[in-house]
Amino acid sequence: MFRGQSVSLSCEEDDSSAGWTLRRNTSDKTGTECGVDWGGISAGSSCNIGLMVPGDSGVYWCESREGATSNSITITVTGGPVILQSPVLPVMEGEDLTLTCRTERSSNLPAGFYKDGSFIRTEPAGHMTIHHVSRSDEGLYKCLISSVGESPPSWVSVTGEEVTFDFRSSFIQIFT
Repeated sequence: MFRGQSVSLSCEEDDSSAGWTLRRNTSDKTGTECGVDWGGISAGSSCNIGLMVPGDSGVYWCESREGATSNSITITVTGGPVILQSPVLPVMEGEDLTLTCRTERSSNLPAGFYKDGSFIRTEPAGHMTIHHVSRSDEGLYKCLISSVGESPPSWVSVTGEEVTFDFRSSFIQIFT
């Protein structure tokens, strides 16, 4: 995500009596729950953060009163000129995976895509789709837009299991 984006995170509740709370680990704080120190507003099992900053980068998850936890997601906030939009949740084997390389103003510039440090290919519109992903497609992806810059790396997980976590942003929307 780019610095300054707003984000809404929520825990999907199979059991509404479980009392789910959104938590995160960042570089300077561990296990904190949504609240004022996040710059966020908590509403039950949801959290709205008005302006994301690099210090909000970290691992986010839901936790019940009984201590059960959801799968976690990693959110990276950059002040840099380029980001790679990738799924925050594991991609199911057999599904298509689309990665988008973008600047704050454009998501259709030519971009080179890399996996685990190796060049994959250049896409003229900045979108790369991998059809019918398998476990071998799991890895660390990044992109490069010439004369603009390189994105921070993003880890893409591939799984055969279904997960439940909802992530929404004012600029991107990812469906589970």
